[in-house]
Amino acid sequence: MSAHGDHDMGHTIAGWTGSVIAILGFTVAGAALVLGSAAGLWAGGILTALGALASWLLHLAGWGKPTGPRPPAHRHWRTPDPTGRRGHPHCLGCRLAGRTPAPIQAPAPAPARAQRHISA
Repeated sequence: MSAHGDHDMGHTIAGWTGSVIAILGFTVAGAALVLGSAAGLWAGGILTALGALASWLLHLAGWGKPTGPRPPAHRHWRTPDPTGRRGHPHCLGCRLAGRTPAPIQAPAPAPARAQRHISA
């Protein structure tokens, strides 16, 4: 990933696992289409759906990533997301699982300094 500089490419266990299973499902469905096998088409469709389900479940287990770039220490694809089990703000997958994390709060502004008026 050094060719991309300090960019978070988003490689995660959840993403890779779901993608590999879905690609396998598309391959099975494509081969079944060529061979004229209805059972193979069903098997490919089920494998593709299982890829989406596996990716979602792994994301919920903490092996996905939140929206946006991650801190550099969490960018390696084998590093679990420490906030994944609580849910990510603005994440549809977490909301579908019933997780409603507290919204990220902006830091409070620093108190204004009292200004002294010097009378002449």
